[in-house]
Amino acid sequence: MKTAFPTIAAASIPDSVRPAAPLRGRRFWTMLGPGFVVAVGYMDPGNWATDIAAGSSFGFALLSAVLIASLAGIFLQGLIVRLTLATGTDLARLIRNRFPRPVAMTVWAVSELAMVATDLAELLGSAIALKLLFGIPIMAGVVISAVLTFGILALPGARGRAPELVVGALMSVVVVCFAWELAVARPDPAALLAGLVPGIEMARNPEMLYLSLGIIGATVMPHNLFLHSGLVRERLAGIGTEAERRQAARWLTIDLSSALALAGLVNGAILAVAAVAFQGAVQGVAADAAPGIEDAHALLAGSIGGVAALLFAIALLAAGQSSTTTGTMAGQMVTEGFLNLRLRPITRALITRSASLVPALVVLGASGDGAVDGLLVLSQVVLALTLPFILIPMLLLLRNPKIMGGLAMAPLTLRLAGLTVLALTCLSGWLAGASAMA
Repeated sequence: MKTAFPTIAAASIPDSVRPAAPLRGRRFWTMLGPGFVVAVGYMDPGNWATDIAAGSSFGFALLSAVLIASLAGIFLQGLIVRLTLATGTDLARLIRNRFPRPVAMTVWAVSELAMVATDLAELLGSAIALKLLFGIPIMAGVVISAVLTFGILALPGARGRAPELVVGALMSVVVVCFAWELAVARPDPAALLAGLVPGIEMARNPEMLYLSLGIIGATVMPHNLFLHSGLVRERLAGIGTEAERRQAARWLTIDLSSALALAGLVNGAILAVAAVAFQGAVQGVAADAAPGIEDAHALLAGSIGGVAALLFAIALLAAGQSSTTTGTMAGQMVTEGFLNLRLRPITRALITRSASLVPALVVLGASGDGAVDGLLVLSQVVLALTLPFILIPMLLLLRNPKIMGGLAMAPLTLRLAGLTVLALTCLSGWLAGASAMA
């Protein structure tokens, strides 16, 4: 096992991603982007399902869970930024180089499983949106969604920033749609603020606790850690001194914090719109009996109006399609980092899509559209089980002063990181067990 890491060198960064500008104020704009691409995964269809269930069952009471999930996400993604800046290497390559081969290959296999589970959830989210918009059956929608992703990754410059720009545009659609939904729904401001404060009822009520943990578990996902690390690495050329790395850390933290704060606002808006739309209709029901995404669309049309339901479906399609694109980008980084195998984006998408598309089509073909909820639950169980396999190696790397060098974190920050990883590991196991028995 190697005991030291080389410092960041421009020669270690591919020419295709090497910015020419020096590290000055104008370079700030070239550093922006990773946080907003990662933020897509924080408002994917999995988050929609938990937010809708929470809002429809308990009104605004679980907005505090959305706030906690957003803060945890900002903290963990900030750790990834610091680790990448300290080493000049992305998370997948770090695990490959710093751990014994059997351990690294195990983490790689688990990470690939997480990529497939993520892709499955995003495919189903996009397919549901196509059904709501055009009446397309779920099975056909799954195929169409897969083709749309191939089209995005086939764009000129697909190995550069073109997918980032497309994803940013899709994310903007989600933000605009839910800003409009929230303005029309007109939730009570006092109730919104009260919901941001955790109450003792969250711990006493099993259904509230389950949904609260579900919101947090659906937010922090394995692929976002690899994706963020890889995107940061692509912006490190020309950054060699400790002062430059600290400046880059500040810029990337601004990018990250603003992006994930925006994603948290969108998740809060989804929950608030659900609370207003379903008020008095289904609030107080058990979590497993709460409305799903399709139910939410129908109830929105009846309570707020047809335009609200239309924008809801458009936003879902944008969220699902952007999330599945970023999932494919993360898959590329996992393959290149662990196996040192450089694939074309469309080739990587074909591999992941085949692994998720085939079982989805088989199950849907046998059971029909009614199997969607079961597949979504399965994907979330897999993600919950795989998360600790990535968080624990990441924490061990962060705690190694030889790796972190001048960017080593304070003991208090390391203790907080350890507690966060422990909490999420326990949460993942609990959610996986509870979902499997549901």
